[in-house]
Amino acid sequence: MLEGKTVVITGASAGIGAEAARRMARLGATVAVVGRSPEKTAAVARQIGAEPLVADFARLSDVRRLADTLLGRFPRIDVLANNAGVVLTRRCRTEDGHDLMFQVNYLSSFLLTTLLLDRMTAIGPARVITTSSKGHRFGSVDLDDLEGAGTRSALLRYGTTKLQNILFTRELARRTRGSGLTATAFHPGVTAATDINREAPLVAALVRYRLLGGLSTLEESAEPLVHLATMPDREVFNGGYYHRLTPDGPVHRQARDDRLATRLWERTAELLGAPVP
Repeated sequence: MLEGKTVVITGASAGIGAEAARRMARLGATVAVVGRSPEKTAAVARQIGAEPLVADFARLSDVRRLADTLLGRFPRIDVLANNAGVVLTRRCRTEDGHDLMFQVNYLSSFLLTTLLLDRMTAIGPARVITTSSKGHRFGSVDLDDLEGAGTRSALLRYGTTKLQNILFTRELARRTRGSGLTATAFHPGVTAATDINREAPLVAALVRYRLLGGLSTLEESAEPLVHLATMPDREVFNGGYYHRLTPDGPVHRQARDDRLATRLWERTAELLGAPVP
């Protein structure tokens, strides 16, 4: 099903990304396993006969180096799965000067996608799949405060980054329409078998005791990513959001705002300090 295809999965050193990497490798894909931890990334890559690619999305220099490596090694990139993410209960700033959760969950994925975009649109049909969350419905995008400086709640700031993922997907689909590239975002389900809450023990406990809703298994949480990478009709919901395997899932009212999606793209490009296509 994925024979001859190259799939790049970020956040693939554990959890949903690692499970999706294993499953897509079994379907015949050449999988680029991208993760923050050298040891965990190497372990997953070894399982599927791939080479590990280590990149910390808290460093934009790592993202740019990762893009250069991918472009140098793979003449085609058929699927880019923007799966890296983190939940933080305290504020931290990166060496680039951005809020850490904002940069890891949104800004770095935006940068990586745009750096790979020419390669992906040149090869014919390609897909960008971004892991969002049903928690995006608790977020709110303010174009004058993209990093949530005025939001005290960490969970609301997390929700905002996931809403930004959906708006990015919507605008990416609009900007590349007719190129053969499609973009989708999805909620994988709530699972305890992931490293995303590694810096947020309270959130991890809420998940474990099902206080944020019913739990999905790791296999169930990886299923939407595999489905979106392999479904025959790529155009069926281009620019849309899946709630697990259900297209057109419930979204925040801002998620359908085309004007906001365009302005968010423009403001993000400004933050990165360079014209971005």
